[in-house]
Amino acid sequence: VSVCATCDGPFFKGKKVIVVGGGDSALKEALYLAKIAESVTLIHRRDELRGQEVLQVQVKALPNVKFMFNSEVVEILGEDQPKAGQPLAEKVTGVKIKNNQSGETSEIEVDGVFIAVGYLPETEFLKGQIDLDPTGHIILTGDTQTSIPGVFAAGDVADTKYRQVVTACGSGAKAALDVEKFLANLSV
Repeated sequence: VSVCATCDGPFFKGKKVIVVGGGDSALKEALYLAKIAESVTLIHRRDELRGQEVLQVQVKALPNVKFMFNSEVVEILGEDQPKAGQPLAEKVTGVKIKNNQSGETSEIEVDGVFIAVGYLPETEFLKGQIDLDPTGHIILTGDTQTSIPGVFAAGDVADTKYRQVVTACGSGAKAALDVEKFLANLSV
């Protein structure tokens, strides 16, 4: 189970995967995975995709991508598979799907599940205190500086483009250095 096709997609070369979602995030994941996986099934709870039309056209043109609309994953199926020198790890073997129109459930065999239901930052508690963009991301005035002097931000709450662990770690390191510099200037 993954939330990042570019991170984990190569583990599923030639395998069957699903992408859960119907917006831009899910369509981008499906586009990437279709180049690697044997098949990609995009599962969406609504009756139509919500992503940009250009992405929809690209994904719909791919021969190894299928769609399941009005459907939701209700269970991820798997089995424990031991790995040498490590504790047991869960291996995905399939998913149980519920059609939200008919109520019928079915199971499909897959090797991987990619969750792509959107990326909204958890910044509601900052509303009215710090500048946020319409999607709730923190607006930066420099590398890590927010609209309030001495308040810095790092990671996905301020990143609308890359949203990767490695870039979040890098911005965290930059924020720590900026905080250190800010505090040093206060004591002068």
